[in-house]
Amino acid sequence: MLGLKLLTDPRWANIAESNIEEILTDHAWCEQKAASNAISLITNNSEYEELTHELTAIAIEEMQHFQMVIDLIKKRGYKLGRERKDDYVNQLMKFAKKDGSRNTAFIDRLLFAAMIEARSCERFRVLSQNIKDEELASFYHDLMVSEANHYTTFLNFARKYSVDVDVEKRWKEWLTFEGELIQQYGKTESIHG
Repeated sequence: MLGLKLLTDPRWANIAESNIEEILTDHAWCEQKAASNAISLITNNSEYEELTHELTAIAIEEMQHFQMVIDLIKKRGYKLGRERKDDYVNQLMKFAKKDGSRNTAFIDRLLFAAMIEARSCERFRVLSQNIKDEELASFYHDLMVSEANHYTTFLNFARKYSVDVDVEKRWKEWLTFEGELIQQYGKTESIHG
């Protein structure tokens, strides 16, 4: 369904599980950044009423996920650490087109968001199926479903609002780039690392 070129090695879940506090802190900040991204898309494209409505719901949901992760951190006696840099996301951002028309940049920003949601969904699936902690396995299964919905929302908006971009061709370029990029990751206790 996601079209990802390279799936995460299930052994990454063991790396993540070896430091639950770190993975939860990283995850919390990923949720906060996802909410900020949705808000930014609304701010810069508010003329699209349906997008504004749907992305407002996503921003709220992402902040609810942020709260849920913070609650898990507290429940387990951990502390929310400082925000982490996400090299994977930064590398994706470099791939996004910023030249050309306003529509081209807008569509690429939607595809950028869809790509992150797709990989997050896939990583949550790996966690839900491979960690021994039953509470976290269930938690990540539920979030996997949510991320899949976000992924399709962003991709569908790219298709709907494209004026001068062949979205299917550009999405394939995103998938190819990400498939090469992700080979560098999956070795640390971070959602995209």
